Amino acid sequence: MPRTGMHRIVADRVIADLRAAGTPELLNMVMRDMRGKSGMEQERVVLCGANAYEQKYYFNQTFKGIPQSIQEELHIICVLFTEEVGGVFTIVFEPDGSVSLETDAEEDDIYYDEIGSGLLVSEIRRKRQELLESLSLYYRVFVLKEPLCEENL
Repeated sequence: MPRTGMHRIVADRVIADLRAAGTPELLNMVMRDMRGKSGMEQERVVLCGANAYEQKYYFNQTFKGIPQSIQEELHIICVLFTEEVGGVFTIVFEPDGSVSLETDAEEDDIYYDEIGSGLLVSEIRRKRQELLESLSLYYRVFVLKEPLCEENL
């Protein structure tokens, strides 16, 4: 099932932003997610990410409406994650509006701490649960256009 026009625009914008930012690892990660998948799987959207190899941070400007303080908190989370365990770390919106935390590393990266990355993802999920739930609500209401009702809160 092909992406709808809006999803194609968002995907194209994310890819253009990643190319302009000079972050090939993040771009490759996004392209792998989009390539060869069908239907809802193609609608995953990267919110932000950091790359330890290139020491770069990326924030998807599609979401510039998110308050600056939250954007700064996301920046800190991403950069500190990659400083601690290495690799590439991204925060992604799933098609249903949930938020995923993903980490990846180059095959030959002997310094990447795979165990530490799993523990740190769990810690971020636990300590930043309210932030992640708020981001999910933001995405569901402003992007997916779900009605704001008590069950969403």
